[in-house]
Amino acid sequence: MSKRLFDWILSSLGLLVLGPVLILVALAIKLDSPGPVFFRQERVGRWGHPFFIFKFRTMRHDPVGRGLQITVGQDARITRVGGFLRASKIDELPQLIDVWVGTMSLVGPRPEVPRYVAVYPPELRDKILSVRPGITDIASIEYRDESAVLARAADPEQAYLHEVLPHKLALSARYVDQASVWTDLQLILRTLLAIVR
Repeated sequence: MSKRLFDWILSSLGLLVLGPVLILVALAIKLDSPGPVFFRQERVGRWGHPFFIFKFRTMRHDPVGRGLQITVGQDARITRVGGFLRASKIDELPQLIDVWVGTMSLVGPRPEVPRYVAVYPPELRDKILSVRPGITDIASIEYRDESAVLARAADPEQAYLHEVLPHKLALSARYVDQASVWTDLQLILRTLLAIVR
């Protein structure tokens, strides 16, 4: 089975089965704070093509886009419902739409904002952007508490650029070298176990 067919089948099933949950989450977001249900942000996809990712909004609505593009510790911008959605990773579920339309995969390197892709080393940039970005990957599992790690740094953005991002890129490059439907299934199961724990 091809990776794209695998993604399409599982994302279709996921959207059908989780439909009621997605509707309830959308209602909770609307009742909790003013603003749209979804957070749309430009990310860099396969071959460097930009796209706008789907996520449930977990922060106060900021149409101007002020502030850091990373989340640090107990970020004051996070809403009450947003805190739960982030902790449970439910905020990522709308990315099943991105998988269904083909801009993302269930498993693959997490898509970054253009600002951070601009600092990728050229050889890693080409390799990592040769595959569709994913909802989860090994770096997502290893850095599940990334915001807490960055909160301990004197300069969170510099810590992200010089400590976290290089390690993530190395893990993403390793994934590209080993990618298969079987490794994707293993990473999906590891992600589900990490969320349950």
